[in-house]
Amino acid sequence: MTARLVIHPPDENGWRRVRYDGVAIGVAYKPSDVVAFLEAAGMQDPETFDLTDPALVEWRGGGPETWAESPP
Repeated sequence: MTARLVIHPPDENGWRRVRYDGVAIGVAYKPSDVVAFLEAAGMQDPETFDLTDPALVEWRGGGPETWAESPP
């Protein structure tokens, strides 16, 4: 089974592209951005989505702790 949510590696500014079910849903700068994108994509209760569950999320280029220090 392939994870439904893919978080791509940070770019040179620390932003991470986010795809859900193969569709680009945004570019995140922090985990709360991912939750907001899931909500906008129609997920019910996105705040309960476990971003650390490898069956649900594929982190590329670093896990949920890998973000830039501050926005550009």
